[in-house]
Amino acid sequence: MAADWTDSLNFGLSLAKQASQVVMEAYELRTEEFTCKSSAADLVTQSDVKVENFLKSAIGSKYPQHRFLGEESVAAGERLELTDLPTWIIDPIDGTVNFVHGFPFVAVSIAFCVNRQTEFGIVLSCVDQKVYYARRGGGAYCNGRRLRVSEQQDVSKCLVVTEIGAERDDLALSTMTSNILTLLKLPVHGVRALGTAAVDMCQVATGAADVYYHVGMHCWDIAASAIIVQEAGGVVMDTEGSRFDMMSRRVIAASSSVVAHRIARAIRAFPCSRDDAEPSQ
Repeated sequence: MAADWTDSLNFGLSLAKQASQVVMEAYELRTEEFTCKSSAADLVTQSDVKVENFLKSAIGSKYPQHRFLGEESVAAGERLELTDLPTWIIDPIDGTVNFVHGFPFVAVSIAFCVNRQTEFGIVLSCVDQKVYYARRGGGAYCNGRRLRVSEQQDVSKCLVVTEIGAERDDLALSTMTSNILTLLKLPVHGVRALGTAAVDMCQVATGAADVYYHVGMHCWDIAASAIIVQEAGGVVMDTEGSRFDMMSRRVIAASSSVVAHRIARAIRAFPCSRDDAEPSQ
C-alpha cells in the first residue's frame, strides 16, 4: 500500500505560509542587501538564507530521517544528490532579483520526493498570496480552486513563458535570445517572463499561459511547479522531447503534448552540467 503523505503536505503548506511572512516583511522594507553567486543575475540575500534555515530546521525537527536539498545549502557547498529517501527540495526565495528590486513576483517553492518521485509540490506566490499546490494523483489547486491547463493544441495561439536566467556567457545568451526570436516567428501570441520559474510554470497550470520552457534553471526552481502542471493536466518533458528529469536543467511544461513537442522541435539548448553531476576535481 502506498504511503499517505497528507500530513507532510499539510505541514509543507503551513511552512510555506510562515516562510512567506518572513519574505514579505523584508520585501516591504526594500532595504535588503545582496551578493552575487555565479553571475550578476544570480543573487543571494540574508532573507534567502534565513528562510532556508527556518525551513530546514522545522523539517528536521518534525522529520529527522528526511533529507533536504536547498538552493543556498548547495551554494554553500552541500552535495546535491537525490536518493530514494524522503527528500524536501526547497527554493526559499524564487525570484531573488525580483525580491531585491521590489518587482512583485516572488515565491517560496517546496517539493517533496520519495524514491526519486515527486509526491507533492507547493509554490506560494508571496506578494499576491496565491498558494499553488498539487499531490500526485490528487489534482492541482490554487487557494483551494482546482486548476486546469488550457489544453491548447495550436502553437500559433500560445502565450509562452520563459526566462533569461542566470547563465550569462555568450553561448547561453545567444541561444536563449535566438530561441525567443524563433518562437516569435513561428509565430506565437507572445513571450513573457515573470522572473521566477516556479510562478511561470504555475501560469501554465492555471491556463493563463500555454507553455513554459527554460534551459539552465535548477531542480529547486521547478520540482514543485512541475507536479502542479502535471496534476493540472499538462505535459512536462525535457527540451529534447524526452522524459522529464528535474536534474537535467532543461524543461518544457505545456498545455498539451502537441504544443510541447512543437516547442521542443523549435528551440535549442546550450550545454550545462546536470544538478547531480559529480563536482570537478
